[in-house]
Amino acid sequence: MTSDQIIRNTVEFVKHTLNGAEGGHDWWHVYRVWKTASHIADFEKVDRLTVELGALLHDIADSKFHNGNEEIGPEKARAFLRTLNVQDDVIDHVVHIIANISFKGGKE
Repeated sequence: MTSDQIIRNTVEFVKHTLNGAEGGHDWWHVYRVWKTASHIADFEKVDRLTVELGALLHDIADSKFHNGNEEIGPEKARAFLRTLNVQDDVIDHVVHIIANISFKGGKE
């Protein structure tokens, strides 16, 4: 599967998963984060697939809506990315991003 196909499948997964989510954590929030991250990636030396997947999946299961469980989002992202046969190193990096991103401040 190409990177473009992985991104397309991820967009559809996120849209479906976040259908009906509250405004601050809906598809349009994720879309804005994704487009901003993609724009920054145009000017930085990064692995674009990792950046885009991290942006698209960063709120896939926000802990605020899962009794504070901060493991659900990273676990859900890992399981989904495995269905697309994404390389393990990319999955690990994306999961690390999701586990450490927070408006309140990352863990590291």
